[in-house]
Amino acid sequence: MRPPPPSPPRESPKPPLGVALRESGRFIRRALALVWKASAPLTVLFGVIALLGALLGPAIALAGKHIVDAVVAGSRDETLEWVAVELGLVVAQASVNRTGAVVRSVLGSRLGNDINIAILERAQRLELRHFEDPEFYDRLTRARREASSRPLSLVSETFSLVQSVLTLAGYAALLVRFNAWVVLVLMVATVPATIAEMKYSKQGFRMRNWRSPDARRLTYLEYILANDKHAKEMKLFGLGPLFLGRYKELAERFHREDSRLTIRRSIVTYALSLLATLAFYGAYASMAVLAALGRLTLGNMTMYVLAFRSGQQSFQSILGGIGNIYEHNLYMSNLFAYLDADLDVAPDLGAASEPAGGLAVPAAALAPVAAVETSRRAASREGVLPPRSDAERGIRLSDVSFRYPGQARWVLRHVDLFIPEGQSVAIVGQNGAGKTTLIKLVSRLYEPTEGRIYLDGKDLGEWDRDALLARFGVVFQDFNQYQLKFRENVGVGAVEHLSDEPRIVRAASQGGAEPVLAGLSAGLDTPLGRWFQDGAELSGGQWQKIALARGFMREEANILVLDEPTAALDAVAEHAVFERFQALTKDRTTIIISHRFPTVRMADRILVIEDGVIAEDGTHAELVAAAGTYARLYALQASGYV
Repeated sequence: MRPPPPSPPRESPKPPLGVALRESGRFIRRALALVWKASAPLTVLFGVIALLGALLGPAIALAGKHIVDAVVAGSRDETLEWVAVELGLVVAQASVNRTGAVVRSVLGSRLGNDINIAILERAQRLELRHFEDPEFYDRLTRARREASSRPLSLVSETFSLVQSVLTLAGYAALLVRFNAWVVLVLMVATVPATIAEMKYSKQGFRMRNWRSPDARRLTYLEYILANDKHAKEMKLFGLGPLFLGRYKELAERFHREDSRLTIRRSIVTYALSLLATLAFYGAYASMAVLAALGRLTLGNMTMYVLAFRSGQQSFQSILGGIGNIYEHNLYMSNLFAYLDADLDVAPDLGAASEPAGGLAVPAAALAPVAAVETSRRAASREGVLPPRSDAERGIRLSDVSFRYPGQARWVLRHVDLFIPEGQSVAIVGQNGAGKTTLIKLVSRLYEPTEGRIYLDGKDLGEWDRDALLARFGVVFQDFNQYQLKFRENVGVGAVEHLSDEPRIVRAASQGGAEPVLAGLSAGLDTPLGRWFQDGAELSGGQWQKIALARGFMREEANILVLDEPTAALDAVAEHAVFERFQALTKDRTTIIISHRFPTVRMADRILVIEDGVIAEDGTHAELVAAAGTYARLYALQASGYV
């Protein structure tokens, strides 16, 4: 039985009115700056249209008065003149409204693109830890959800608010001549409905934010139900009813929540809006009676009725605009919270206890650096590090520990390791032992929680990020299958050489993808995958060869890392790949993660990682002779070939 959905978080205390108004003004200014940046001329035109719209409404009402008065007076010429004037004003109003709609559409399209690009540019600056942090990922989802519409809507509502204020001022000037109390009734009658709208806007915002994780889950279920990568297992294991059932359940819950809020909102706001209707007809009746008694001309009555109705609508638009601006500000806070997030501050990792057990490393492997590392570990803990010699070439981990953000368990603990330049190292260990995490730290996809990592004697944190990454050629087990052409699938391994066809062909050959290329109808220009027309579907092994070729695109890289990228290849093919790999990587530092020991034994040095520590370190022969974990695993795998 599934647990019930979590209760919504308690509502945070309301900020003081002054603080809320200042924050609202700040969001409006930032939104206006975004709109101005998208197109300054269109923004100015938008403002001019708002001003013209404010003036045309009262002018039409005044023209209507003169038409009625001219009719009553029996003046044919004056009647036609004022009809012509009103026609011109109505045509101008229609033109202004249509132009405003066009400007809003064009400006909205431009602004939507700009903001989505800003969000994606910000995403490129995120660390890997941000994408693996559900809370931050929810923040990204909320920012993207309505980012393309809310800023323009906020600015548009602000312009409309100014327009409504100016329009109301014009109608109020006309109505004051009749009765000042009518103006007061006009304003007060629309307040309750507007307050209700603001209340339900906030409830809707809080509900959407609260269910952001479930919204992402709904999107994920939709993805796996209609994606080619999952189609085989969906059909084979009959998973459709299971996942479709979960999708329906979640979608139905969203529907119930939205429907309840919408119905409550509609009933309450409708009931309160009747107050404004009653106020209008009360004023209408008084004006009609006065006209019937001869105290009010028919023209004035027509003007006052139109002014009252339109003025009431303008005031309702003002209060509605305030409510809408309030709602837009709530959603804009999501966008600005994402854009303003301090990406340099590491999240609180929480408390964690140190696991029992020490580091077991054969003395023969690390004896030359043991004394140095002992002193450096103590210095590292005190925050004082002695200078290293520039002559040291290679990768050094000094007392490195790591745990993922928000997790208490240490993935790596007190790791001391030196990989000299040009050495070939294989890493083995059970799943979850920390092998891939070690690679992520060395390539600076993650920063160590404790300790330091050096490349050629220089702390990784001091390296320019682009210069550092240019030193690495990495192929992960979960490599990407890009729905792009063959040349692009390989070429993205070194984007700056994407148009270098000879280089792409060399990389394909080195990665073992040359037979794949030979079998494609359009050669390098053949689209891969089935997402787009004329795409060629590849087997898992063929995709892996493409990924390997991608890794070889970085010919200048002197550190090559293969994180189980050949899992879909048979043992013979994998052995051939690594033989070629050894020949092509001579004088380069290579790090290989693999579960296949015929491949592992080809390395100069083998590391065994257990429970986050380097448990064994040596050559194949040394580790087999030591009769430890490596020897046991090797014997188990070897027995499978007997």
